Amino acid sequence: MNARRIPTFSSEDEEHEFWADHDSADFVDWDSAEPTVLPNLKPTMVNISLRLPTPMLHELKLLANKRDIAYSALLKQFLAERLDQELRHIDTAPTGVATDK
Repeated sequence: MNARRIPTFSSEDEEHEFWADHDSADFVDWDSAEPTVLPNLKPTMVNISLRLPTPMLHELKLLANKRDIAYSALLKQFLAERLDQELRHIDTAPTGVATDK
């Protein structure tokens, strides 16, 4: 595949307008692309405020203590597992069929 050449822009606004109307995939030669590893790349983290019932928080801390990890780390694990489960369920649901209970 021959990738198209990216033009030279005279301003950031001109570049913004260009990319608003063009797909960057047209400018990459995937045949010559090489895999890369980004070992220090970390996901952006955002602080949130979450209200939990006191008994639920105590149980979460108890489970985290048994696993010898911070309760916030355990909560992230639980959320990640459930998100993965829900997304897999959506991906495998037949088209046109509601998946809500």
